[in-house]
Amino acid sequence: MSPGVRSLTVLGKFKPFGLIAEATDCKPPDVDVSDSYEYFLFDPHLTGQGNDGDGNEANFSRQREHELFIRHNRIIWTSGSRVLKRFTLSSPIIKACWSHLGRGPEAFLCVLQIGCLTVYSTSGEVVSVPLSRTVISIWPLPFGLLLQQAAEVNQSSHIPFSSATPTLASREMLRQRKETGNISPQNFHSSVAHELTSRRDMSSHLILRDPLEEPEPIYLEERGKLNIMKDYDERTIWTSDRLPLMTSYNKGKMQHSVWAAEFIDSNREASASCSSGVAPDTVFPKRVSFRRIWQAKGAKKAASKVFLATDDAVPVICFLILEQKKLLSVGLQTVEINNEILFDVKPDISWSVSAIAAAPVVVTRSQVKNGLLPHLDIIVLSPENDLVLYSGKQCLCKYVLPSGFGKNLVSGDRESAEKDSGPRDLKITGLSDAVLGCINLSVNHSQIFRCALTGSPSSSLANDCIAALAEGLQSDLYNLFLSLLWGDDNSDQKGSCVHFEWEAFCNIFLGICKKPTDVHQKQPKTSSESSWEFLLSSKFHKAYPRFHSGIISNNSSDLEGIVPFGTKTGGGKIPSKSMELMVQSLDCLHAVYESLKMDNLRKQDLHQLAVLLCNIAKFLGEKCYIDHYIRDFPRLSETIRACTTLSSSRKPPNLFRWFENCLRRGSLPTNLDDLPDLIRKDGCSIVSWARKIVSFYSVLFGDKPVGQKLSSGVPCNISPGSYSSNEELAILAMAGERFGLHQLDLLPSGVSLPLRHALDSCRESPPADWPAIAYVLLGREDMALSVFRNLSSSKEFEMQSDTSLISMSIPYMLHLHPVIVPSSLSESVGMENSKIEDTSSVDGSVIDGMEHIFNSYTQLRYGRDLRLNEIRRLLCSARPVIIQTSANPTISDQEQQQAFTVPKLVLAGRLPAQQNAIVNLDPNVRNIQELKTWPEFHNAVAAGLRLAPLQGKVSRTWIKYNKPGEPNAVHAGLLFGLGLQGYLHVLNLSDIYQYFTQDHESTTVGLMLGLAASYRRTMQPEIAKALFFHVPARYQASYAEFEIPTLLQSAALVSVGILFEGSAHQQTMQLLLGEIGRRSAGDNVLEREGYAVSAGFSLGLVALGRGGDALGSLDPFVNRLLQYLGAKEGRSLLAPSNEDHRSAAQITDGSTSNVDITAPGAIIALALMYLKTESEVIFSKLSIPQTHYELECVRPDFIMLRVIARNLIMWSRIRPTCEWIESQVPEVVKNGISHLQDDMDDMYEMDVEALVQAYVNIVAGACISLGLRFAGTRDGNARDLLYNYALYLLNEIKPVSATSETAFPRGISKFVDKGTLEMCLYLVILSLSVVMAGSGDLQIFRLLRFLRSRNSADGHANYGTQMAVSLATGFLFLGGGMRTFSTSNGSIAMLLITLYPRLPSGPNDNRCHLQASLTLLSAFRHLYVLATEARWLQTIDVDSGLPVYAPLEVTVKETELYSETRFCEVTPCILPERAILKRICVCGPRYWPQQVELVPEEKHWWSFGDKSDPFSSGVIHVKRKVGACSYVDDPVGCQSLLSRAMHKVVFGLRTLDESNTLANSHRELDSDSVDHLVSTFSSDPSLIAFAQLCCDKSWNDRSDSDFKEFCLQVLFDCISKDRPALLQVYLSLYTTIASMADLLVKTDSNVCDSLSISSLKVALAYNEAVASGRLASSGGFVQSIFLASLGKRCEEILNCSTELKINLRNYLTSEAWSDDHNSKLQKDTILLSWYLKWFSVPSPSIIRAAVEKIKSKFKISTSAVPLLRLLLPSTHISAINEIDRVFFPSNVTIAL
Repeated sequence: MSPGVRSLTVLGKFKPFGLIAEATDCKPPDVDVSDSYEYFLFDPHLTGQGNDGDGNEANFSRQREHELFIRHNRIIWTSGSRVLKRFTLSSPIIKACWSHLGRGPEAFLCVLQIGCLTVYSTSGEVVSVPLSRTVISIWPLPFGLLLQQAAEVNQSSHIPFSSATPTLASREMLRQRKETGNISPQNFHSSVAHELTSRRDMSSHLILRDPLEEPEPIYLEERGKLNIMKDYDERTIWTSDRLPLMTSYNKGKMQHSVWAAEFIDSNREASASCSSGVAPDTVFPKRVSFRRIWQAKGAKKAASKVFLATDDAVPVICFLILEQKKLLSVGLQTVEINNEILFDVKPDISWSVSAIAAAPVVVTRSQVKNGLLPHLDIIVLSPENDLVLYSGKQCLCKYVLPSGFGKNLVSGDRESAEKDSGPRDLKITGLSDAVLGCINLSVNHSQIFRCALTGSPSSSLANDCIAALAEGLQSDLYNLFLSLLWGDDNSDQKGSCVHFEWEAFCNIFLGICKKPTDVHQKQPKTSSESSWEFLLSSKFHKAYPRFHSGIISNNSSDLEGIVPFGTKTGGGKIPSKSMELMVQSLDCLHAVYESLKMDNLRKQDLHQLAVLLCNIAKFLGEKCYIDHYIRDFPRLSETIRACTTLSSSRKPPNLFRWFENCLRRGSLPTNLDDLPDLIRKDGCSIVSWARKIVSFYSVLFGDKPVGQKLSSGVPCNISPGSYSSNEELAILAMAGERFGLHQLDLLPSGVSLPLRHALDSCRESPPADWPAIAYVLLGREDMALSVFRNLSSSKEFEMQSDTSLISMSIPYMLHLHPVIVPSSLSESVGMENSKIEDTSSVDGSVIDGMEHIFNSYTQLRYGRDLRLNEIRRLLCSARPVIIQTSANPTISDQEQQQAFTVPKLVLAGRLPAQQNAIVNLDPNVRNIQELKTWPEFHNAVAAGLRLAPLQGKVSRTWIKYNKPGEPNAVHAGLLFGLGLQGYLHVLNLSDIYQYFTQDHESTTVGLMLGLAASYRRTMQPEIAKALFFHVPARYQASYAEFEIPTLLQSAALVSVGILFEGSAHQQTMQLLLGEIGRRSAGDNVLEREGYAVSAGFSLGLVALGRGGDALGSLDPFVNRLLQYLGAKEGRSLLAPSNEDHRSAAQITDGSTSNVDITAPGAIIALALMYLKTESEVIFSKLSIPQTHYELECVRPDFIMLRVIARNLIMWSRIRPTCEWIESQVPEVVKNGISHLQDDMDDMYEMDVEALVQAYVNIVAGACISLGLRFAGTRDGNARDLLYNYALYLLNEIKPVSATSETAFPRGISKFVDKGTLEMCLYLVILSLSVVMAGSGDLQIFRLLRFLRSRNSADGHANYGTQMAVSLATGFLFLGGGMRTFSTSNGSIAMLLITLYPRLPSGPNDNRCHLQASLTLLSAFRHLYVLATEARWLQTIDVDSGLPVYAPLEVTVKETELYSETRFCEVTPCILPERAILKRICVCGPRYWPQQVELVPEEKHWWSFGDKSDPFSSGVIHVKRKVGACSYVDDPVGCQSLLSRAMHKVVFGLRTLDESNTLANSHRELDSDSVDHLVSTFSSDPSLIAFAQLCCDKSWNDRSDSDFKEFCLQVLFDCISKDRPALLQVYLSLYTTIASMADLLVKTDSNVCDSLSISSLKVALAYNEAVASGRLASSGGFVQSIFLASLGKRCEEILNCSTELKINLRNYLTSEAWSDDHNSKLQKDTILLSWYLKWFSVPSPSIIRAAVEKIKSKFKISTSAVPLLRLLLPSTHISAINEIDRVFFPSNVTIAL
């Protein structure tokens, strides 16, 4: 057959979109419009930007093409008229291309410039690779980028690589170190690095395999040896980015070559081929070599174009040689050796055609892939200017421009026409820019047009059928089909619409029988015909009634379009090839037919395909196939007459039958006959829809995966994840195949039921290691979001995954927000503001720095509770405090708030007794500025801590922007606060130097402590030098002395300890040890005490917890520390502990240590060094005085320190019991306290005073130990114990409440001063708040508020006690309830610094380690921040996005205090520490359960943004069950009772009592109330819309009240069971039975197929599988009674027809369907098809064969039913009885 002629589809004139983008942009001054430009078009799938739409759109839509436009140093990347990205480089661009660089689907834009190669990723990352030599071109390969170097004129004078580009040398050094491991850097760089660079200089070609590595040389394989490729004459002219192929041209030899790139292992021979073999093998684990596989000489010039194409599924390389005007094609073959694919030239495939231009296009097989390549056709422009399409060497058709196109073009461009002296007929002079099925054509008028090679629009059915033939037919048969498809007989000159395209496809097969159908059988109507008449006579109108209800047509001409033909009525003999084509085409098209059955939206295509298949089957004599199609579409019997010959009795594959057998018998190999062969073929995409469903069923019923296939041979992609049942494996298969809820809705209802059942059965508790898509399938978006956030490592991945999740979940993720939302904060604020006058609440206009604590978390946690408002009032420093005095000072104006966000610190008072008069601080007070400095410092620290929610967004620029012109305490405090959050690491050394040169004390302190906190545990050398500068002891003797205040030195010491924390750095420890006992140099004794304690803390931090693993290296330090405690010099560490406590009282400062100053620091150092080590030796050295004499010689506060130190060392012995605390008290003290009397003499009272002092200090020390041991745990026993001791001490000071009888001693206040009791009381309060940190405990908060008001009421509030109460209040509500303390070593050390047991007496109390409040030294108190952890957890409703309450079950591992324990929490809450946390479970009846398994580890809590955080930075997404309200809307669960009576009270369903029918009929349903009610229990929009439809008042006037009642019951079932998909299933099954019933009572019906019967049969088989246990579940997805009633009703309908038995008899005896067009007979035909399908009656030819077999072998005298049952096992017994009556009428039928 001669090639056909087809018309091109002209899309329009072509102009690069880059020019349009330049015109719309403001041109930069350096852009010259006269500069030449380049551009190239490409498929967006190359960069991963492709859409998921119909691939055929890409053939004629420029919106699907991307363009790179290059001019000078600018690149514009566009998609259609949309600019995606713009790139501007520093130098002109030589070449740009896309390359994957061996990184899978990610594409990189590689831009070659002079001296460098710039690589852009699609996410915006940029890598610049310097080039040592001139690179003239770059080419993409599958595993990297090929670089061709220019030949150097004088290579000997070339600068060495390493010296010419030091940046590259350093990159080379780093890369080689990584690859070679432990190799000497000097030797490596001097030998190997030089060797590598010299190899690159010698190689003519380089390969860049990773943008972060250096280019590697290319090796050449010749005669089994490897040599570096040094042939600069081999100029690369083409490479493939899909296959490892390169072509080159050697001008000197006039030779073209094809090279195959391969990976080779490193070996000594390859190394020896270089200059020297010093490089180790590990340097190049894989090398790239080129192997020449083809060469051809004779061409004087290089091929102008090289590309890949396909010929008979074989890839070919095409060379366009213009000088010879030919296109030369060379075939390739692949050989697999040792799991490696090698390419070679296929000698038998080589051909050439005449051509002056050519390009690869995708036209004939757009959906077929040959390995990694799509099927590429060739479009050729011949020397005669003919445009010809080739498929391989086969010429398919000639393309011409549309008729009249030339005239329109010339008339539209007269100027160019006048200049053109040639003829007006347009000629195609060139083609270019081929992308998929579109090309650019140049015409002789110098214009370029974008043209499509396929018509638009396109028939999806025709495309599917052609693709199926391409995948299923043999190569020679498909070439025959192509010749028929593209031949002259099927030219598209007559039309190109969807209808004509399908008819043209059908005529190919009908033409084989010499009975083609004329596409234009009817003459067009005259122009006088009305539009209505034209519509009625159109084929669209005739086809419409078959698929849409309400329009009935019984005209036989409805099925015209393919003329039926008789048997063997053709003229000549059918060729054998054509017959074979028809046989194989029937199988391929039948596979498409069965696949279309699984899509509810393609019934019209299914009917059209059935008509064609009936004609093909009739021609082939396949009676079973004809019967199969007529059973699906009974009206086909009107036009498809009986087939008189039977050439085959093959049973057609039937997917519905296969599904039914799976449900009844499982996935067995015997069932494979019902699967089309294409479904089991690898890489077959056209029937992938059916293949996916088959694979899901196979997995669900026992088939197991074997590689990429199932054991039955069906290909299946299964997502990774664990599974314990077939249902779970089926879900993983659905996730792997990207089969979402939207695709599930497209399936027939019965087919979808088992898959929905699997989803429902796994929804409760799916495995925790599934991908997010699998959870979306289950409707568990809560678990999907958690998994998805943990896995997303880049923005691109997140966007792609979001798209995947949405595509899997449509339409069920389009949720609505709940009607009722949590109560807002405005209610609480309103209540607060209403009591401003009485409670002195915070004015809303005052900025106090605590606004951030009111967020969704705290709002949900505290609800309407006013605790946060009260805590804000108590801690507010931005308003005047209450002063109880009768004075009436004048009121001064408040200063304006600074521009910085630090809240204003108001140092004023308020007089409630005098109408709230304001009293300002007297400006004449001495040192008032110094008094205000440190309060502002601490206020700014708090403001800096408030910046924590920014989480790393604080930059160096922001800090410098807020730096004041003159240093002040506010900025100093801000620096410290930022440092505690870790933000000061953004400062560089110059910034630090500038701060230090300001010589401002508070700034220096804040900066040092902030830097140490930001660089904690890092030992950063630069920061250490800056800190040691402030420690004079570090200076050498030759250095000049600097006058550094002792307070700065103390701050520097603690900063050093934080920086070197846990390092046990010997030199630093030696320094700090000496500083503890440093002699006085005339400085203040009180400052000396603080300095010594600071040194002790620093020493303890450096050796934190290292006492047990230092292997004796700490012995000298311990001995010296014991001397500081008062032990005699020279005493060994292991000596008995008999130290003389009398030395502890000395206060001299001579040659020996002043124990009064050094002892606190030494005790603290020992406690931290041996923290949690359980060292008995150190524990014994820190003994408590046991006699009266020893008690008199030891300061009581030292005894408290010793108690704390002993307990920190013996960490595991601490118990939250009163007995444990009393065990800390020596017997001598216990005995003395127990005999307190009122009539004691003076001498004894002095002794008792020492005992009581010791007692209260020991109890306070034990309470502090208890607080540190249970810090942040909220342990109930520790809380109650500390609370009781606090009340005990409070009542001893002043009885305030009645207490129960306890064992606490009474009357101790008579023998100890009030200040000591107050201090011990507040230390206990602080310890209590540390235990309950972040809990906001109401009882403790009441106690704190009482203590604060008590001090104010006394009129002489103590500074230290106020500080303690404020600090404890802050701990109790730490982070607004979102943070708590940790018990790690570092955290305990920081808490010990914070809780150091001495409270200041006033603002100027500078003793004891910088801890006096509102002074410089109190800065150490802020170090508690380093002990905090954000262990808070909140639950967010995945549907509404709002935080909700949810019950949790928390499991903690077994410890020394308790066994493995499970307890309940309600979110938002604070979790236990990571060291003991084992499991978190979302429980309760209102939310779907989920479980988070953890491994207890001695590690810090996950930081913000940590990808390994299982809680996504404190968030767990939960999904509410339908039928239950949230705990915010329904705290006690009473509203959920409405769901039980929903259908009765709201929907007004009819009762079974007929007397209530009339009353119920008058009920009117309010759609608004239904909307509100349904949305309360479900957020699914489909259910809400359906509920509103059910409540439509128009339904009251309709007669189908039964259907309305059914709809309301279905709605109730969907909502109560949380199964929105049930709505579609129920309605589909119900309407199936309703349409069957309507057919019996109506003469006309819109039923045109019986596919719903097959779906209903699968649904009943599913019901049996659930009942028999083949599908594991507690119950079916659909009510089993409902399905059983449908089956019973269907049998009643089929048995009630009296004429059905007669029609069945006629059908069985004549083996044909009735072809009468009578409407009554049409109705009987439809009923017959239902009967045959329902009872699984086989084809008449099969029945006839079974009957003849029985008659020939048996003499039947009674009944043939048993034998028929054996031969027809799947046929129902009722149908077997009828068959027996028809074929054995003389026998008596016995029903089994």
